[in-house]
Amino acid sequence: MKILSSIFAAVLLLAGQVHAAECIVPSKPGGAMDLTCKLARESLATMPGGQPMKLVYRPGGIGAVAWHSLVSQRSATPDTLVAFSGGSLLNLAQGKFGKVKADDVRWVAALGADYGMIAVRADSPYKSLADLVAALKRDPSKVLIGVSGTVGSQDWLKVAMLVRQAGLDPKVLRFVALEGGGESFTAMQANYVQVVSGDASEVHLAGDSIRVLAVLSEERLPGKLSAVPTAREQGYDIVWPVIRGLWMGPKVSDADYHKWVKTFEHLMATPEYAKLRTEAGFYPFSLTGQALNEYVHKAVDDYGKRASQLGLVR
Repeated sequence: MKILSSIFAAVLLLAGQVHAAECIVPSKPGGAMDLTCKLARESLATMPGGQPMKLVYRPGGIGAVAWHSLVSQRSATPDTLVAFSGGSLLNLAQGKFGKVKADDVRWVAALGADYGMIAVRADSPYKSLADLVAALKRDPSKVLIGVSGTVGSQDWLKVAMLVRQAGLDPKVLRFVALEGGGESFTAMQANYVQVVSGDASEVHLAGDSIRVLAVLSEERLPGKLSAVPTAREQGYDIVWPVIRGLWMGPKVSDADYHKWVKTFEHLMATPEYAKLRTEAGFYPFSLTGQALNEYVHKAVDDYGKRASQLGLVR
């Protein structure tokens, strides 16, 4: 009862917003960014009266188009949120969004955690990371690897770390830059690429048409991927957690910003939200407001150091 009354209070806080809220997906439909906005929309629908939210797709520049369009054109809009991930923070750290900084937007809520994974088609001859690495060593020109973004993206880094541990130079590999996980899996189904470096949540979208070779988590993940070994189990010490969350424009008023922060704090404390998060393929990880802001700044700093070591910072 206490939780319900708190949620109702959050609804009252949001009263007065005439138009439906928007969640901007900075990629094409499909993929984990899409799932992030859909989780926000579906969780808001569980509130008394149902807070409406529409999804807007704004792909381009691995998130740069969505970032710059909102910051430059709608920086004070009180009802527009944008999905972000650890990949977004990595791009910030590398200067892929230009000279912008983490302070240039307002960080609202981390909705959950995700983990990297490496996948192939269900009919692929590769049954393990060892099979894939062996093929890359034999002839890297024959294995096209689909990644969201370009050189230096988080999907690129996952594979780069894998092959480096196997004694290969990532520069000899053939990467195909795609716009989001949905496009990557579509490309793999068409055999345009033979491998996808992506995130565990995206497996829920791909169905039974793929085989996941490894998850990049500390331990095996529960649920649908419970039978998939980690990279560590296969001899590669690679762990890649991914934050999933939302930010708002830099000029949104304190009052409107805190309304959304409080709303997601209330939502993420409910069993209904936990169920929706699991269905989205995400794992528990909740931060809001100032705590999230501090996390983001530290993550950007850490990503920057890692990228500098690889010569990736612009």
